[in-house]
Amino acid sequence: MSLGKRLRIERERNGWSQLYVAEKLGITNTVLSNYERDYRDPDTETLKKLADLYEVSADYLLGRSEYSAQTTTDPLDDPSRNIQFNGWDKLSPEDQEEIKAFFRAKIMIREAEERDRRNKNN
Repeated sequence: MSLGKRLRIERERNGWSQLYVAEKLGITNTVLSNYERDYRDPDTETLKKLADLYEVSADYLLGRSEYSAQTTTDPLDDPSRNIQFNGWDKLSPEDQEEIKAFFRAKIMIREAEERDRRNKNN
């Protein structure tokens, strides 16, 4: 997913207009629109401001991570993203952790594959 698409998704997730975000950043809504349509990339300082405003990591915005959180908290340990399926509550805590470890490893593999794919295209 492109930087522009992630910027648009995060803005819309917060329910904000382009004008509102542009004013918060001190840029025009035309410039923000160009970022969101991938016509231009923000400079480093603006990227930091965008990440702070949307409360996501710059790595997430740049597509280097599927985790959007600024913290290093593992999304699998976030109660709002609780893993649920029939029988989950019947598993021991050790089994649950083993399944989470598998998911974490799978996510890391996918992220590495995506980085490799991007590097081949550059």
